[in-house]
Amino acid sequence: MALEGWFLWFILFWGAVLIGSFAIGGYFMFRKFLKSMPKEDGLSELNWEEYYVDKTIHLWGTEEKAMLNELVQPVPDLFRPVAKQKIAGRIGQILLEENVKSMKLEHIIRGYILATPKRDHKFLRKKLAEMQIDVSPYEVYFNQENQKAVSQ
Repeated sequence: MALEGWFLWFILFWGAVLIGSFAIGGYFMFRKFLKSMPKEDGLSELNWEEYYVDKTIHLWGTEEKAMLNELVQPVPDLFRPVAKQKIAGRIGQILLEENVKSMKLEHIIRGYILATPKRDHKFLRKKLAEMQIDVSPYEVYFNQENQKAVSQ
């Protein structure tokens, strides 16, 4: 039985879809694998995120959690917990480095800016405008070249 006609095209199309799906899934799995690899200090990015969240969990009140949930609204449901963990980890890092006793809105916004890529900043600006929060104190962080560095 030779493959020809519409059945041949169906098999070729289905094969291409499967290979494409595996490639996309493999890409995201590999990125997660790289994040879980230990760095020079013996801990991975994910370990550090967990550390910062665990050390600052007592500073997270209901309002702060609601604000974080509001900011990660545009993220698809499947990826939302990962986004929340990354942003909360960055906020925790800021809180520990500044040795603060209570979390403020400024810490949440700054942590969001530093934890997310530039393409997400457009949404944050829009959301802050809706909430009638002045963006000008945060322009320094929006304009930072190196998003990884936390500046004072």
